[in-house]
Amino acid sequence: MKENLRKYAYLLLEGCLKLKAGQPLLVLAPLEAYSFARILAEEAYMMGVKDIYFDFEDEVLKRQQLENLSFEEIDKSSFWNKAIFDEYAKKDAAFLTLCNFENEDLSRVSPELLGYVGKRYVTTRKYYKERQKEYQVSWCFAAVATSSWAKKMFPNSENPEEELWNAIFKICLVDRENPITEWEFKKQRSQEYTTWLNSLGIKSLHYKNKLGTDFQIELPEEHIWVGLGNKMPDGRNIIVNMPGEEIFTSPLVGTAEGILYSSKPLVYNGALIEDFALIFKNGKVVDLKAKKGLEILKQIIKTDEGACELGEVALVNYDSPISKSGLIFYETLYDENAACHFALGASFPKCMRGASGKAPEELQKLGLNQSATHVDFMVGTEDLNITGVKKDGKKVLIMKNGNIVF
Repeated sequence: MKENLRKYAYLLLEGCLKLKAGQPLLVLAPLEAYSFARILAEEAYMMGVKDIYFDFEDEVLKRQQLENLSFEEIDKSSFWNKAIFDEYAKKDAAFLTLCNFENEDLSRVSPELLGYVGKRYVTTRKYYKERQKEYQVSWCFAAVATSSWAKKMFPNSENPEEELWNAIFKICLVDRENPITEWEFKKQRSQEYTTWLNSLGIKSLHYKNKLGTDFQIELPEEHIWVGLGNKMPDGRNIIVNMPGEEIFTSPLVGTAEGILYSSKPLVYNGALIEDFALIFKNGKVVDLKAKKGLEILKQIIKTDEGACELGEVALVNYDSPISKSGLIFYETLYDENAACHFALGASFPKCMRGASGKAPEELQKLGLNQSATHVDFMVGTEDLNITGVKKDGKKVLIMKNGNIVF
């Protein structure tokens, strides 16, 4: 187990972040991940890092504050202030976010307050977010097994945390002899997908499955499909999601039409949203329904003007390693890499030729949605079919029975 933990830490630092000697490092992690953080720090120091800042978050403290503090008091609490990200972004630091399922019961917290703190997380680190979306800083999101998350996933296991770690190791190829080499091969395969998609000249996409999804959306004329591996200005090819199975682009503002049904639960700031559907007209969510978490969903699309539009279209093969595991992780990082998904909110300038470096107002005029939030939700199923309509009007099958046709 300890050897795999070290291999995983090294994969994140070297394989994903492409960490340079002397480069500062900021790690956002759940308090339960303290033991893994020590392994991570030791590996980073051996790589020549001298400045590591750990921002530990405690789920219980989070719940206590949300249940007892007002909006004004939340504003004054350092717990929700992530300005340290801006400080480290100015130092060209690398940023690693360790994710896990938040197991605290937030049923007593108002949906309005949950939506507010989600927005505050973004607005207090605005400079970092601007550099992040342009890939001007090295960043990565990865999972870390915790006791509470493991018990949620494996309630009948004698050692649930070890079982969860082993699932993470298998999905992230840590159980292979050289995980970094394996991920370089996956980058090459992903590049083949994106090259094909970018050669098609797709104007619009039409989604349909038996869940009830019947949806279409247009893509900007200069859109770019992006896959595993994102190049920084200095040439480093980083992996921003571990694991990364998606091929994604940003859609054209104002063109979403139809209904999308969720295929997996969505966890937002610790609150669970299940069995939901979003109805779009002229690009915006005009109606929604959910078996659980409806009020939270309503708050997400009220975050700002752009939160009710889509900023990401992502393709993920249904037979991806996470999907094959048969597990629902209740953590967006993993569940979104098991199924095709969309994201409400911010788009990616990298997904349009000539868009990088432009101001938000210019990007909006180009057709790229602008928002302070970016919330992924899963729609992929075993029977999902996606048809693309090319600029010349010809149709091409992009995805059949949940998998990319290539």
